[in-house]
Amino acid sequence: MSRGSKEAPPLRKNQIIPLQITGMTAEGQGVGHFCGLAVFVAHAAPGDEADVRIVKVQKNLAYGIIEQMHTPSSDRTAPQCSVYPKCGGCVFQHISYEAECRIKAQIVSDAFTRIGHLTPETLLPIYGAEQPSGYRNKAQYPCGTDPETGKPCFGFYAPRSHRLIPVTDCQLQHRAFGDILRMCEERLAQPDFAALTPYDEESGRGVLRHLYLRQGCHSGEIMVCFVAAKQSAEITAHFRTLGEALMQQFPDIRSVMLNVNPARTNVILGKKTVCLCGAETIADTLCGVPVRLSPQSFYQVNTVQAERLFAEAKRLADPQKDELLLDLYCGAGAIGLSMADVVGRVIGVEVVPQAVADAKQNAKRAGITNAAFYAGDAGDIAAKFAAEGTHPDIIVLDPPRKGCDAVTLDACLTMSPKRIVMISCNPATAARDVAYLCGKGYTLNVLRPADFFPRTGHVECVVLLTRND
Repeated sequence: MSRGSKEAPPLRKNQIIPLQITGMTAEGQGVGHFCGLAVFVAHAAPGDEADVRIVKVQKNLAYGIIEQMHTPSSDRTAPQCSVYPKCGGCVFQHISYEAECRIKAQIVSDAFTRIGHLTPETLLPIYGAEQPSGYRNKAQYPCGTDPETGKPCFGFYAPRSHRLIPVTDCQLQHRAFGDILRMCEERLAQPDFAALTPYDEESGRGVLRHLYLRQGCHSGEIMVCFVAAKQSAEITAHFRTLGEALMQQFPDIRSVMLNVNPARTNVILGKKTVCLCGAETIADTLCGVPVRLSPQSFYQVNTVQAERLFAEAKRLADPQKDELLLDLYCGAGAIGLSMADVVGRVIGVEVVPQAVADAKQNAKRAGITNAAFYAGDAGDIAAKFAAEGTHPDIIVLDPPRKGCDAVTLDACLTMSPKRIVMISCNPATAARDVAYLCGKGYTLNVLRPADFFPRTGHVECVVLLTRND
C-alpha cells in the first residue's frame, strides 16, 4: 500500500496472522511486519514465530496478542514474578537479562543514529547490572483494599491505570521491604488501627495513601514514611504506634516519618513532613561521599549502577587539578562531589532548593571545600555564568527526561568548555541535545549505554563531547 493511499489497511481487528518478531520496543512489545505494516505484540520476544490476533489497527501500524506460539525465541525465559505482567513495573521479565541488555544497547544506539543522525567515534558496551534483582533502594507503595479479603493492602498499579495489584514481594526491591509491608498489612487489619483506612482516589476519602520506604545501599539503614491524606492527633498517634512496632521488629529501621498530602493529585509527597520515631534522616555513601537522606531527598535508586556510571563519567571528563567543573542539574551534588578530589573547583546548579541544601551538607560532611552550589533553573544560571564570562573547562549535564532546554545548551556553547559529559535517562532527548551541540562545534567522542533499572523499560547513557579547536 503506497503512502497516502486511501485503501483500507491490509489488517482488520480480530484477524489472525502469522508473524515473526524481529525487534522489541522499550515498553517490552515485540515488533514484526505484515504487508508493510509494523505490528506491535505484547509480551513477545525477538525470534518468536507465532499466530497473532490483531486487536487494534491504525493507519500505519497495528497491535496484536499472541494467539498460538509456533517457535519461541531463544531469548525467552520463565518470568520469576507471580504478578508479571499484571503489575506495570517490569516489561522484560519474559526474556533473559542478557537479551534485555542487548535490546537496551540497541535502543540507545538507534536513538543516536535515527534521531541525532550521529555515530560516536567510540561506542562502548552497555553497563549491565551485576545484580538485576533487589537493586532498588526506594519504593513507594500505594495503599488500597484487597478485593478478595477486603483488608488493607499494598502493591503497584496495573499498566496505564491506577488499579492496584497487591504485591509484597517485588523482586526489584530489597527483601526487607516485603517483610515491612506484610507487618503493616497485618497491623492495619486490626481494630486498633481502624482509623488508618486506605485512601480512595475517586472519592478522596480515607487516610493512608502510600507507604514509602528507603534503604541506604551501603549503610543498610531504612526509612519508613507513611503518606497520609490528612492529619489529626489520633491519626498521628496511630502512625507513631505502628512506627514504634516496626522499629522494634526491624533494627535497620532508623527513621519513621509522616508526610501529609491532602491534595487530590497523583503527586505522592505533600509539603508537610514530621518525624514520628527515630532520626529525621538516614545515612549512606555514594561514590565515597557521605549523604543524608530525607523523604524529599533526590537519590539514585540503583546505588551500585550509579557509582559505576559516575566513575565512567569521571573517567571521560578527565578532570585536572587546575580545572573548573560546572555540574548542571546537579541534584544532591553526587557527580560533582565525586570529582572534587581531582579538579580545581566544582560549581553545582539545581532547581530544587532542598537538593541544593543536601548538596551543601554532603560537601560539608565529606570535608570538601572546593565546591559551591546554587539553587535555580539550570538554563538561567548557566546563561548568567556565560554572560559574566565564566569559562568552565568541563560541563557535566544530568538533565531530566525532557532533556536540556535551548537556553541551557546555548549557555554551554557560549561558555565553550573543552569537554561536555552528559548523563541521560532518555536516549531520545540525549540524542537530540547532543546533535544540537555537535552542530555548533562539538564532536561526539564516546557513547556508553547503562542499565540502571533491570527488567523495566528504562535505560541510561553517558556521552563525551569535545570541542572542535
